[in-house]
Amino acid sequence: MSKIEVAASVEALNQAVAKQFVRLTTEAVRARGRCVVALAGGSTPKGVYRMLAYEPFRSRVQWDLIDFFWGDERHVAPDHADSNYRMADEAMLSKVPIAQGQIHRIRGEMPDVDLAAREYESEIRALSSDAVPRFDLVHLGLGTDGHTASLFPGTPALDEQQRLCVANPVAKLDTHRITLTLPVLNAARAVVFIVSGAGKAPIVREVVHGSDPSREFPAALVQPTDGELWWMLDRAAAGDQA
Repeated sequence: MSKIEVAASVEALNQAVAKQFVRLTTEAVRARGRCVVALAGGSTPKGVYRMLAYEPFRSRVQWDLIDFFWGDERHVAPDHADSNYRMADEAMLSKVPIAQGQIHRIRGEMPDVDLAAREYESEIRALSSDAVPRFDLVHLGLGTDGHTASLFPGTPALDEQQRLCVANPVAKLDTHRITLTLPVLNAARAVVFIVSGAGKAPIVREVVHGSDPSREFPAALVQPTDGELWWMLDRAAAGDQA
């Protein structure tokens, strides 16, 4: 069962997600001694990450006990404007007290995207001996076509049952994206969708309130088997469901 929280504005949404980040990471550290997070790309979470880097949130986060991964990455260098790593680094990671070893970026600049995905999967598997390692927190966005991470409608990654990370060909973008897969997303202890803007209201209605999750809307296939699922929305994205 998903939990829905609607904020009055984008600023209020950022604050709500930042507070939740503090809660979930603190609980993970208390329970297991460390916390493993997968960050989202795109513009929506950028405000959250900027907020976390400054007070009143900065001092409430146990930065030295968190490992940072990503849900997906574009086939670009880390200093490219489209890099999900670059966004998170500029907004938050470069501004908080963490060691370089806590940052686990996807090497999107590698010419062989499948090798990059396999190397990243190995890094994820090193987290634990479980068949599917569990992230303590995964942040995700939502595209107007229903995609999340880089799981786009009609792409082969949606059928993946064994791999944790794959290079997913996205024909409509004429590129590959490196993305976590549904098995590892659905093993997470907490998944948080962060969605804002009136342009997302129609797809929020389909994904969150639709009765038949399907491949048509990959985000609807993210259903943690033993974890929390949150939809954090601003009022515009919630639309008439607010």
